Amino acid sequence: MSEKTAIYPGFFDPITNGHLSIVNRALKIFDKLIIAILKNPQKAPLFSIEERIYMIREALKGVENIEVDTFDGLLVDYAVEKNSNVVVRGLRALSDFEYEFQMALMNRKLNRNVQSIFLMTDYKWFYTSSTIIKEAASFGGDISGLVPDVVNRKLKEKFSPTKNT
Repeated sequence: MSEKTAIYPGFFDPITNGHLSIVNRALKIFDKLIIAILKNPQKAPLFSIEERIYMIREALKGVENIEVDTFDGLLVDYAVEKNSNVVVRGLRALSDFEYEFQMALMNRKLNRNVQSIFLMTDYKWFYTSSTIIKEAASFGGDISGLVPDVVNRKLKEKFSPTKNT
């Protein structure tokens, strides 16, 4: 029996506990999960690619069958390159579904062999997103418990009032 690998793509700026929930649940379905960070020149991330890779690896230290990688271009091409035909996406709300459904249909049009699997987020992460977490952290809000410890530390460093600019 061959190993079944899935791709979990995203921007992960930064990774949240909601993302980690999807990772852990996907690993119960697939033998291996590739967390693929999208290099999107149209977005201005708070964290560099290197910082995001570091935080993901730290947050998942000790978790087996994980690969952290980056990609640009078409997701379906990346999936084929990685010998996978499954893309995992997390859903929180109806608005997520509408966007993800459109993306899944486009991916299916581009390559009918690549399937999208949607996992609903755990109810406790329903309201969280990287954007909301960054905004709360930027105003000094306590985001502990919403992100891995390494991300909490890195956000505090980024938004420290004593940080030299």
